[in-house]
Amino acid sequence: MQRSLEQRMAIKFCVKLEKSAAETIPMLKKAFGVDCLSDRQILRWHKAFAEGRENVKGENRAGWPSTSSSDDNVKRVRGLLITDRRLSVRCCPLFTKLCRSL
Repeated sequence: MQRSLEQRMAIKFCVKLEKSAAETIPMLKKAFGVDCLSDRQILRWHKAFAEGRENVKGENRAGWPSTSSSDDNVKRVRGLLITDRRLSVRCCPLFTKLCRSL
């Protein structure tokens, strides 16, 4: 996450310097190497900043809330597993009402 945030800041900087997307891509690839965003993502962010976007953070996405792995939920699952260690990963969401992928 931190790495992509740095890259978005670099893309925004290139847009401020009036660099084209074609000029920005090789610079990012040289600077970030294998951790570089895909060309498509660079183009998407370059276009957004060129159109006036100022925020470098991504938008919130729909889906499961990120608050599911709270301290309270961790305690509930631990307590459940302490009482019966034979429970499988598939059974825990039934008793705790949590998503299985967490």
